[in-house]
Amino acid sequence: MRRPLGVLAGLVSAAALCAPVTAAEAATASESACRVTVTKPRLSGTALRITSSAARRGCFSPGLVRIRILRAVPGRDPVVKSGATREGRLSLALACKPGTYYATATDYRGHTVRSRAARLTCDPSTGTPTPSPTPTTSGTPTATPTTTPTGTPTSGAVGTAEENEVLRITNEERAKAGCAPLAHDPQLRAAAFGHSADMAKKGYFSHTSQDGRTFTDRIRAAGFTGGSAWAENIAKGQTSPASVMQSWMNSSGHRANILNCRYNLIGVGMARSSGGTLYWTQDFAAR
Repeated sequence: MRRPLGVLAGLVSAAALCAPVTAAEAATASESACRVTVTKPRLSGTALRITSSAARRGCFSPGLVRIRILRAVPGRDPVVKSGATREGRLSLALACKPGTYYATATDYRGHTVRSRAARLTCDPSTGTPTPSPTPTTSGTPTATPTTTPTGTPTSGAVGTAEENEVLRITNEERAKAGCAPLAHDPQLRAAAFGHSADMAKKGYFSHTSQDGRTFTDRIRAAGFTGGSAWAENIAKGQTSPASVMQSWMNSSGHRANILNCRYNLIGVGMARSSGGTLYWTQDFAAR
């Protein structure tokens, strides 16, 4: 009989850096999944007004959320409309003036997200905005997988092809939620791969290593310094980057870690047991 696939998620704040995630802390961690989203400005209605909305999601308590619509110009971008609410969701509208606009949203905990920009013509004959081209990011392209990963990254890159495919899908999902992409950090990757390899070698499945270390202990041991928040997703048995990402995205706790716009760094590690079972780890950090 095929064994069920397993996934676990962990989350910790700076205040709990050295403490293991206990059952009591799990409830606090779920509150930390609270996030804010904002929509790209668009034209709406026959009057062709510019609209955007912001919302707090996954939150258990009320809190202030503020939205601003900005116009992109040379120099400092002016705020053309702003508002705030404690009701969880707020929409803004203003008369259209041709230009490029974007929106930001901030909640009471300081989480800020920014929408993609939209170039609005305010042409009544079209009634729809013309999206601005998506900027091309610089960096080393993901290598095409040629061999079975052994835990050693391709020279000059961070992570194996499979690990970088997990990162690509992760950033694709974050973009849909209005979050900035994560950068693959070599120290977080070392911590993530080390834990996957340890679980694969010793045949256990937990955020706590058999020597008692927590994921924050492993991150610090890998040389990662600074930071204000950390999280970890682990999984066992999924056979591809696509399948492990599907498992994580179908779980509220793991999805919250992946779509937490506060994080800007990640390490992805995959290891294979002697029996062929794959173990996966994602370590997130905000710095």
